[in-house]
Amino acid sequence: MSHSLGIAIESLVACLLMITIAYCMLLNKRLKRLKADEHSLKATIAELITATEIAERAIGGLKHTVRDVNENLGTKLTAATEMSEQLRKQLGECDSVVRRLSKITSAARPSTTPAAPEPPSLPAPAPVPSAKALAAAAQAFSERRRSNGLAA
Repeated sequence: MSHSLGIAIESLVACLLMITIAYCMLLNKRLKRLKADEHSLKATIAELITATEIAERAIGGLKHTVRDVNENLGTKLTAATEMSEQLRKQLGECDSVVRRLSKITSAARPSTTPAAPEPPSLPAPAPVPSAKALAAAAQAFSERRRSNGLAA
């Protein structure tokens, strides 16, 4: 019996060794996969680091560009505001010149109706003639003044 007990124990040890060998082979496969995943993970991390560096440089360039554009836009806005103010002043001056020319031309027109005293109500505003009519009337007025010996 001792012999069969020895064979049973040896058989059991042999089975356990075979299970251990199979388990070691399974672990070996898993370790190989893990190593392969580690290499691909290292490659992915290297690509991410490179992409991050490129993005950081691009962001720095964009910040610089935004700063330049902001300064340029600020100066252009300031210049546009100044030009707008100049144009507003010139338009006001032009408006006063047109009013004076309108008064001159209305005063220079010969009256076709006899002068009658006007009632004390407010006079109706004179219609503003076109720019060509104003220019022609001003030129005729200045020619009449010159012909009378009075220079404008």
